[in-house]
Amino acid sequence: MRDGIHELRIRFGSVNYRLLYFFWGRKAAVLVHALTKEAAVPGKDIDKAIERMRDFLADPEAHTAALPLTIPEDDDADDY
Repeated sequence: MRDGIHELRIRFGSVNYRLLYFFWGRKAAVLVHALTKEAAVPGKDIDKAIERMRDFLADPEAHTAALPLTIPEDDDADDY
């Protein structure tokens, strides 16, 4: 889109979802904004995504959840 922001379009039923994200190095894609929209993404939504990206890049640790990675046991696999 612009300034490092990318758009992922998903259609589910009759609703079009737009997910705005950026790549954080080669490790991850960071979701910064989402909306439903029929036409092009408005500039104000792109601006919001850019602002959130800048906030994240200024202090990634403050915007990152540190969750332990757990793999369910075979008997718990149906829960996921």
